[in-house]
Amino acid sequence: MLDNHERELDVKRLTEFRRDLHMYPELKFEEHRTSEKIAAYLSALDIPCERGLATTGLVGSIYGHNRSPANPGPTLGIRADIDALPLEEVNDFEYASQRKGCMHACGHDGHTTMLLGAAELLAANRNFDGTVHLIFQPGEEGGAGARVMMNEGLFKRFPCQAVFALHNWPDLPQGQMGTKTGPIMASGITFEIIVRGKGGHAALPHSTIDPVPIACFIVSQLQSLVSRRIDPLDSVVLTIGKIEAGTSPNIIPAEARIFGTCRTLTDKSQKLLLDGVKRIAHYIAEAHCAQAEVIINHGGYPNTTNHPKEAKFMANIMREMVGEENASSDVLPAMTAEDFGFMLQEVPGAYGWIGNGNDEFSGGDLHSTSYDFNDKNLTLGAYFWEKLARQWFLTEAKR
Repeated sequence: MLDNHERELDVKRLTEFRRDLHMYPELKFEEHRTSEKIAAYLSALDIPCERGLATTGLVGSIYGHNRSPANPGPTLGIRADIDALPLEEVNDFEYASQRKGCMHACGHDGHTTMLLGAAELLAANRNFDGTVHLIFQPGEEGGAGARVMMNEGLFKRFPCQAVFALHNWPDLPQGQMGTKTGPIMASGITFEIIVRGKGGHAALPHSTIDPVPIACFIVSQLQSLVSRRIDPLDSVVLTIGKIEAGTSPNIIPAEARIFGTCRTLTDKSQKLLLDGVKRIAHYIAEAHCAQAEVIINHGGYPNTTNHPKEAKFMANIMREMVGEENASSDVLPAMTAEDFGFMLQEVPGAYGWIGNGNDEFSGGDLHSTSYDFNDKNLTLGAYFWEKLARQWFLTEAKR
């Protein structure tokens, strides 16, 4: 069946489109050229498109037979992210990034193209009863673009009864797919600890309250939160990524700053970690006659938690596409974060993975300077979305 599909889709055109996006990546909320290219693609398919949500976001709506904006019927949302990352690409192939310090290192160029391929298939044969909203979302990489689109009325202007998304996954071989019920990606919360002591001359430490060793004690003790406060069967990550202090080797600073992130799959674990960060920082600082202020960035990403019915439905479509042996309905969750979790807080849906690697294709890891999307997924992803949409409308019609 896939061989026939590949003959129906213009694989060369899709590949050229994806590689063009790869050559000209754009950072969060700056995806103006990308947005123009998507809009032009949809326009050529006679798909109406609303632009401007979250600055560069787009929503294309494909109306099934006898459906219209005034009478949309059952409504389904499919989301693709469109932004790139601030990395310098080291690949030397002909379509490598032409923009210094910016590259598609997470495959959003591929996600976008897969959805446009699906749009082509659905628009060519609209014998389904309902409306598909194609959500092209900016700012996934640290910009919470999903939340911005929602705050600007995404699901009010384009109501969806269910919403789905796919992400390429280098740890899975190309041709395999997977999803799961419940948390599939972690929440991402960042924090800052400001340790305030008393500065002075490095040769007179007794007259100071040195915040540097205090900060070091805090960092070392934070690690015990994971090993001694969290259920060993749970998955959490607490990482300190940056420490700042001082201006000169012969000056004891008055302040040190610790920057970290915690990743959890449940709200309970997140609360345990954050409460522990505050407690450890406060009492260690107090024990050394200093003060510690903990600032939690609650603007991070929530867990990406799949709804049971939609996850099961997505898993069934995966099995139909790649076979029982290549589809998993219970993948291990990842501790990376994804702002699609915001959408799943408002609309039932599911998030899944499509394998991006194998022995013949070395695309690198996500967010690496050598990453590349596997173009074999352009047709697989497009036909997956088409099958999911058509089957979803048939399922809805039976309710």
